[in-house]
Amino acid sequence: MWPTEGTVVAVCTSEHKGTVKRDVGSGTLVEELGLEGDAHAGFAHRQVSLLAQEDIDTMKEKLPDLIPGSFAENLTVRGVDLGSLSVGDRIEAGPTLLEVSQIGKECHTRCQVYHATGDCIMPKKGIFCRVLRGGPVRTGDPVRILARERGL
Repeated sequence: MWPTEGTVVAVCTSEHKGTVKRDVGSGTLVEELGLEGDAHAGFAHRQVSLLAQEDIDTMKEKLPDLIPGSFAENLTVRGVDLGSLSVGDRIEAGPTLLEVSQIGKECHTRCQVYHATGDCIMPKKGIFCRVLRGGPVRTGDPVRILARERGL
């Protein structure tokens, strides 16, 4: 079983949708909006996207030049099993609090990574969240998987 604590590896943003994001090292997550300055901020229930560095590393076997942000994720994390999450689960990243709102997504167009490798992990491995508590987030911040909110 994977640990429930890990680390933020990268904080990634882009000015336009449909483009690779770049690691900016730190940013501000705004409650019910997303990563400040990111093209996907404010996108209803998919305000922030997460991807595990371990999944990127697996894809690097096919395409060695992949880096955090290559799959357009906002937060790249290491050491936690994002695959074990369910909708409603909560994640702390630094002082922020996220709630899983969607797992994976339908790709309407094939991205550059898909064309190079024949596969893309975001539709299966991407985790999308709402920002419940905003604040600063940066590379090196702790990430914790919390128990699902059960209306208590």
